[in-house]
Amino acid sequence: MAKLDTLQGRTALVTGASSGIGRLVARRLAAEGARVVLVARRRAARERVADEIREDGGEARVLPCDVGDRAQVLEAARAAGPVDVLVNNAGFGGRALFVDHGLDEMERMVRVNFLGALWFTRALVEPMVARRRGWIVFMASVAGRLGVPGESIYAASKFALVGLAETLSMELEDAGVHVMSVLPAAVDTPFFTAEDRERLPSVARRGMLAPEAVVDAMFDGLRRGRREVTVPRRLAGVYVLRALFPSLVRRGTRRATLSRLAGAR
Repeated sequence: MAKLDTLQGRTALVTGASSGIGRLVARRLAAEGARVVLVARRRAARERVADEIREDGGEARVLPCDVGDRAQVLEAARAAGPVDVLVNNAGFGGRALFVDHGLDEMERMVRVNFLGALWFTRALVEPMVARRRGWIVFMASVAGRLGVPGESIYAASKFALVGLAETLSMELEDAGVHVMSVLPAAVDTPFFTAEDRERLPSVARRGMLAPEAVVDAMFDGLRRGRREVTVPRRLAGVYVLRALFPSLVRRGTRRATLSRLAGAR
């Protein structure tokens, strides 16, 4: 169990660092002494985050990269050099029934949410193993443990991410590399469009998390050496409930989600 005791002097790379959770993670890493590498597509937004970090006395580099493009990911990883902490945060969603998704959108979601993290991890993990030191974070979702109607492709990409993290945590533990996945519920960020919010179950809309709560949970998990963090923690109990009473959870999930999705078509 490799606890992250200090960030002073370490290099951290954050994908999707231009807004939302990624921006907050990057700023927090820099505030605690890390040299931060910001990876994002949007030039103005990533430069703005870098400026915020520098104004606060931190150190930031920016790397343009479309996480859904393997060649760009590998080039960004090469340019970043050795990294101590990798936060695979980039991702996007969109609530719609499977039959309403276009194939291009489906493929793009899988490339950004899963393959981008896979490529960055593969490119950066070997130097971590060689140094016998490193921390890899996968920003997943509760949807990576619990399938919900309207999130078929998003859930598939996050299930894959959680499975990758769980397996890597065992493979890399003896090499000194710690792997952790973070599974938040719905977070109040620009990730959700107005249309997405309307399609969310009412209980999810009312209970949307502040992004700061997710960031706090991530840093607490790293310091404690956790391998998986669910935010809010009480939702981890639903994983157990589903394992014990799958039909009950399935009926409740269908009832809470399908009528709102069908009405939005």
